[in-house]
Amino acid sequence: MINLPLRIRITAWYFAVLAIGFFLFGVIAFYAMRGSILETVDENLEDQMQGVRELVEREAGKAELERDLEHDEEIRAGSDLLQVSDPAGNWIYRSKTMAHFGPATPGEPKTAFTTQQPNGVPLRVLTLPMKAAGKTYIVQLAYPLDDFFEALARFRRILFLSSPLLLLLASAGGYWLSRRALEPVDQVTREARSISAQNLSSRLAVPHTGDELQRLSETLNGMLERLEQAFRRITQFTADASHELRTPVALMRTRAEIVLRKSRSEEEYRETLRQILEDLQRTSTLIENLMLLARADSGAEALARERINLVEHLDEACLEGRALAETKQISLRAELPESPVWIDGDANSLRRLFLILLDNAVKYTPPQGRVTVSLSASDGCAVAEVRDTGIGIAEEDLPHVFQRFFRADRARSRQTGGAGLGLSIGKWIAEAHGGTVNALSKPGEGSVFQVRIPLALDNGR
Repeated sequence: MINLPLRIRITAWYFAVLAIGFFLFGVIAFYAMRGSILETVDENLEDQMQGVRELVEREAGKAELERDLEHDEEIRAGSDLLQVSDPAGNWIYRSKTMAHFGPATPGEPKTAFTTQQPNGVPLRVLTLPMKAAGKTYIVQLAYPLDDFFEALARFRRILFLSSPLLLLLASAGGYWLSRRALEPVDQVTREARSISAQNLSSRLAVPHTGDELQRLSETLNGMLERLEQAFRRITQFTADASHELRTPVALMRTRAEIVLRKSRSEEEYRETLRQILEDLQRTSTLIENLMLLARADSGAEALARERINLVEHLDEACLEGRALAETKQISLRAELPESPVWIDGDANSLRRLFLILLDNAVKYTPPQGRVTVSLSASDGCAVAEVRDTGIGIAEEDLPHVFQRFFRADRARSRQTGGAGLGLSIGKWIAEAHGGTVNALSKPGEGSVFQVRIPLALDNGR
């Protein structure tokens, strides 16, 4: 199928609609004019027939009726196309013109208007049975239609000749209007085509017309804004990932080069290999986290959701978190409800989310500090909170803590082995369950991380 330009298709549709419109107008106008003519002629015939009726009803004898019809000046002035017969078809009166042009038979004995063409002359004939003095007469009065039909023929020719011309002129005007109407769209297309990865910050000019063009431009600008943000995130993600991977790789390479410069003892080789193994383990964890976030961004990472009791899985996460807390002499307390809290979720992913929050709380809480985990149900959601008495987060850093590779204190983060991806992964897990995760904190007063997950529709079994 040929893909024609939009303006050509619009003009073609415009042409088709106009053609149908002109055709319907011509047919309706022609038959309306014809009907109006016949209606006028029929009214004239009825008026003339009224005079004939009065004469027939006044005269009861056959001879008198024929004589009066022959000499009545009013009837003769009204029409010379008149004939009267009895039901047997015997002529009582027939004008000379009617005898020459009119119907050869009196017709059916019933009132009717008919259009006939005896001898090629179009006539409008009114047939009317009448009764007078106990006798039945069939009266036919005719009116010539040749002048009217000639006028109709001229009107039809005018329609046939003028409609195609008007249609072509209107289509040409429609094509011109379509070009004018689509010119702003072409302008938007040219501007959009000039935007590439190098100038994603460019925007289309928005015409303040309040119509579809304004909405189209605003929609495209919104799309460009989202694309720019996504491109910026991808670029930043790639740069940060390259930086995070370059550091451990460079460190492992340096250690290997140093240990290979001269002969070492077995203990020195073993120590270097141990250090390289630790770096490899951290790098493997980083790569796994990067792959998880990449799959999450592409939508390929799917969760195996099922009905689970969040109390059980949060308690399991707390058991693992206590092992981390004990190494720093930190108290970890769990305040969990005795009744189940049912949600539809992925158990492994949720345990990972809570372990991320617990690990984060333990890292930034000094020895002898406290970490408290609580769970409750509120407003149709399961609400889990992880509180610590740690160093807190600065107000200017708080909006960025869930961004990838963000670290409020890079030096301290490197000492603790963090790459700045944990909270980003936790945020994705919460949002994948239709929930949210938020942080509240003040420097020196600790932090609170709150997770909200929608409860199961039937919170129970």
